[in-house]
Amino acid sequence: LPTKRTRTYSATARASAGPIFKGVCKQFSRSQGHGFITPENGSEDIFVHVSDIEGEYVPVEGDKVTYKVCPIPPKNQKFQAVEVVLTNLAPHTKHETWSGQIIGS
Repeated sequence: LPTKRTRTYSATARASAGPIFKGVCKQFSRSQGHGFITPENGSEDIFVHVSDIEGEYVPVEGDKVTYKVCPIPPKNQKFQAVEVVLTNLAPHTKHETWSGQIIGS
């Protein structure tokens, strides 16, 4: 799977020009470096790579996010989330910053 560093310039430009979607973090593994977002529109869960998450917090189940999409080569039939922004942290949940600080209850 292409990461932010290995994605082509044209794929990045197309994704950046695309619409913004909303969803909820279904699962994210910091140790594995990826997870899944459940789109608000009810479509199939979408893959997210750690390199495409913006901001200071590691996502946890229930966090609300916005994102754009980029096709996954070689067939470009599935998509991955890019430019992922946590917009609302899940309540009553501990959150960790990328530097390891624990925030929340």
